[in-house]
Amino acid sequence: MWALSAVGYRRLGAVGSLAIVVGGWFAGKLPVHDPWGLWTDHGSTTKAVAAAVAYVGLTVLVVAWWQYGRTASTVRDTLVTLAWWTAPFLLAPPLYSADVYSYIAQGSMVVEGHDVYTVGPSALDPGGIGGDAAASVGNHWRDTPAPYGPLFLLISAAVAWTTGGTIVPAVLAMRLVALLSLVLIVWALRRLAREHGHSESRALWLGALNPLLLIHVVGGVHNDGLMIGLMLAGFVLALRGQWIAGSALVGLAIMVKSPAAVSLLFIGVLVHASATGPQWRRWAKGLFAPGLIACAVAGGATLISGTGFGWLHTQGVAANIHTALSVTSDLGLGIGELAHLLLDVEAEPVKSAVQTLGLAVALGLIVVLARRAMRGSMTPAHALGLSLLVLVALSPMVQPWYLLWGMAVVAATEQYGRLSAVLIVLSAALVYETHPMGATPPYGFALAGLAVLLGTLAIRRAPVVPPGVRLPGRRGPEGTAEDQEPSMPAASPTPAPQNAP
Repeated sequence: MWALSAVGYRRLGAVGSLAIVVGGWFAGKLPVHDPWGLWTDHGSTTKAVAAAVAYVGLTVLVVAWWQYGRTASTVRDTLVTLAWWTAPFLLAPPLYSADVYSYIAQGSMVVEGHDVYTVGPSALDPGGIGGDAAASVGNHWRDTPAPYGPLFLLISAAVAWTTGGTIVPAVLAMRLVALLSLVLIVWALRRLAREHGHSESRALWLGALNPLLLIHVVGGVHNDGLMIGLMLAGFVLALRGQWIAGSALVGLAIMVKSPAAVSLLFIGVLVHASATGPQWRRWAKGLFAPGLIACAVAGGATLISGTGFGWLHTQGVAANIHTALSVTSDLGLGIGELAHLLLDVEAEPVKSAVQTLGLAVALGLIVVLARRAMRGSMTPAHALGLSLLVLVALSPMVQPWYLLWGMAVVAATEQYGRLSAVLIVLSAALVYETHPMGATPPYGFALAGLAVLLGTLAIRRAPVVPPGVRLPGRRGPEGTAEDQEPSMPAASPTPAPQNAP
């Protein structure tokens, strides 16, 4: 098979990114009305051609990323490549999602004094601030209260107030937030990999250079990037002994999206391991101290924002929308329909019960992983990554980019193995599920399934690892890339001295 150097794949991936943006300029999630006239509809034929260009560009980017993972790249090489691949997305219209319009509309609602936790963007005046954004929100979300925390609503409100809710500058301002989130993810990934004795460039390749992150966090402007960045940064501080500051950052991450709360359990494992005194005091400190700090930060953010504590009641609104990637929702729907057919009972309560059972199983597995981390059979950070993956797998609503929650952690905490191989294949496949305009057409699932099949065959034949890296169970020299470091044992590293509570 043909092969290029790291620089060659960098250039190839940049071409792919540029093609995605060119196609997305005409086939992306364009606003209903853009007063600047930059992101406007050019007709169905143009959309079809542009979508094809975007899909070709996406395939080029995926191939370049896959092959780049086989090069002995340094951290500097990977950061330069990340800059090249990210740059084309910066001025693009929203790609693969309409969520950024919801963010702008919800920020406008805060500016105007609406209660974002009781009404949706449809409450905005069509001719006022945020009116164009509200008109561009997806049908499912137009009357849905905000499921996001007060910190993110404050950021959205600042963007809406600064730009007057005008579409182009508001979207670009939100993309700047996404770009800063990417910088924070890169910072945290490098330090988390360093703490675990793993290759920084490898962690960056899977956790930041990943096409799934580029198209959905930078291109799609999803706030998951900000949640991941704050959560990872908080955990890095906790690993370094600064668990109070780390818990505070996690509190801010929760004020973006609530799944970040899972990391508090594993910060608690670190706190318990380093605490002194009677056993009951160590347990109490580990179980409650990080959570109390995060709650204090969350409460303060809520009071400062003035949006109220309605976010406590809107965390489950997303579960009302069926997503085909949710195993529990699909299973619940199937069982519910069968029960309705055979027993003449309502299908929806059955589906809801299965979704709840899935979350209960996820919680149980997370507790098991926490116990393993406490016993030293795996590091707390790696257990956190696995826990987030479990949570996504059993969640009542799953979107392709949710995979990034746990993958960003696992990228820095696991040497190449079966889990890494699965995440690599899924990253290459899930990018195809969504059309550039944000829809999920049936052929998107067909393309994703084909990508899974081809990716599995390819990775079994030739694992995606840099030259010279020894695979588990195989003899060979250690990695030779300049930032390659020997792996550490699975047990937790000795925590640094903790701050006083």
